[in-house]
Amino acid sequence: MLGTGSLASFRATTSCNTLLRELQQIWSDIGESEADKDRMLLEIERECLEVYRRKVEEAADSKARLHQSVAAREAELATLMAALGEHNIHSPIQPEKKSISLKEQLTLVTPLVEDLKQKKEERIKHFADIKAQIEKISGEISGYSHLVNDMSSLNLDEEDLSLRKLTQYQSHLQNLQKEKSDRLHKVLEYVNEVHSLCGVLGLDFGKTVSDVHPSLHGLSLEQQSTNISDTTLEGLNQSIVRLKTDRKVRFHKLKDIVATLFELWNLMDSTNEEKITFSRITSILGSSEAEIVEPGALSVEIIQQASSEVERLTKLKASRMKELVIKRRLELEDICHKIHIEPDPSTVAEKSNAMIESGLVDPCELLANIEVQINKAKDEALSRKDIMDKIERWLSACDEENWLEDYNQDDSRYSAGRGAHVNLKRAERARITVNKIPAIVDSLIYKTLAWEDEKKKLFLYDGVRLVSILEEYKLARQQKEEEKKRYRDQKKLQDMLLTEKESIYGSKPSPRRSSSFRKAASTNGYRANGNGSPTVTPRRNSVGSPTPSEILTPRSYSGRQNGNGHHFKEMRRLSTAPLNFVAIPKEDTISFSSVCGSELGSPPSQS
Repeated sequence: MLGTGSLASFRATTSCNTLLRELQQIWSDIGESEADKDRMLLEIERECLEVYRRKVEEAADSKARLHQSVAAREAELATLMAALGEHNIHSPIQPEKKSISLKEQLTLVTPLVEDLKQKKEERIKHFADIKAQIEKISGEISGYSHLVNDMSSLNLDEEDLSLRKLTQYQSHLQNLQKEKSDRLHKVLEYVNEVHSLCGVLGLDFGKTVSDVHPSLHGLSLEQQSTNISDTTLEGLNQSIVRLKTDRKVRFHKLKDIVATLFELWNLMDSTNEEKITFSRITSILGSSEAEIVEPGALSVEIIQQASSEVERLTKLKASRMKELVIKRRLELEDICHKIHIEPDPSTVAEKSNAMIESGLVDPCELLANIEVQINKAKDEALSRKDIMDKIERWLSACDEENWLEDYNQDDSRYSAGRGAHVNLKRAERARITVNKIPAIVDSLIYKTLAWEDEKKKLFLYDGVRLVSILEEYKLARQQKEEEKKRYRDQKKLQDMLLTEKESIYGSKPSPRRSSSFRKAASTNGYRANGNGSPTVTPRRNSVGSPTPSEILTPRSYSGRQNGNGHHFKEMRRLSTAPLNFVAIPKEDTISFSSVCGSELGSPPSQS
């Protein structure tokens, strides 16, 4: 570059000298004076200086402009780097600033600035897109999306377009998108619940959701997106609460109607054909409120239909009140019979009929009175249940004892006949059961006394105090055991006399004496049981008092108390059988014919 400049300067100098010599020659030829020549040369020098000065100024201005352009580019580069957050980019002209020209510096920095400008424009578009989505979703959530669309306010802060800022916007957008998705699911869940409730209640679903927001109705979904604002969610929630309240009110109303319907059906003995018409309605009686999902199950029409049936049956009931009173009285007597208590005599069938026919009492009031008595009887049955179960267990044990006595009096019980082993097993079980009877009776007395202390009244069984029955039973059983013991002692004595007789006279029996003894035994309170052994026939101690052979149980009391044939008469004989001499084995039982074959003290007959 220096060589090229020197050559140009040399050429310019040469040209100027040639032109100066040619000018001087012309001046000489013209005859110009030396003063004119000097003056003109001075003017030429002044003009040359003016041209040089102008050129220098132009060059200085150009240099200043280049300096400004380079500085502006560097400033723009710094601004872009700061806005984009590109702090890892360094200016290419800083290290070589003193060794290169301004134009070269400008040439180096311009492409980098242009690249950053393009990158900034792309970053601005990205920011604008994200911000538009943010504003749109925010408007949908707030419920003012139409205002956001009208304003279209996308004011970006172009001084901060860094990746950190972009990540923040993207994170905010993702959170809003997630919130929008959650709200949309919640809206759909609410809408589905409203649809189900409207179906059960028989209401117009479209009108219900349109009152909350038009976008929730199926027909408008094509025109606009589903509204997910707080107002919509709150409106749907309030609608659900209102619908659930209506469902609860209707459910309890219909349930009361159905309960009344069942009562009327039972009173009126309605046929299945009449009931099957309302099977859809009556099915809710065993369901909970939340389990009812059938469309129209709680509609106004269904409730009106059930109410109309109740009104019809109520009118019909009024015309058949006398029959209903008798029916409910029989039901009361049946409950009292099962738990062995006396029903209230004030509503007995004959008396009730007479009062209804004479007009002394309102049939509805009489029926209500019987209903109260039935409820009291049911409560009484519930409180007596444990004791009644124990009474049944006691009576069952007494039945087993009766069977065992009959079985032990059977001569063929040890035979190898068909079914003998089954009876043997039952006899073993019966002996175990009979041995538990004293404990059962004691436990029953204890529970009965505890019940009487709790209820502050006596436990009556068919009009007789149960404790008195149990005490008499224990006393009679004790007398029975004592009579058994006397019989065993008497038998031991007979065995001793028999042994003594056999040692003196031998063991051959006398037919005459044997038959006479049997006759005497029969007339003195003994009877043969089929195998020659005597069974004591108990004697009554007094009129109406139990004997050992007839141990009083609640069943035998029922037989005494209800001997007049009314509906409390017992269905089977409940007193126990004659004395049970179970403990005497068959092989130890000796016939009186062998014991008393001949008279005591007389020798055996000679053959």
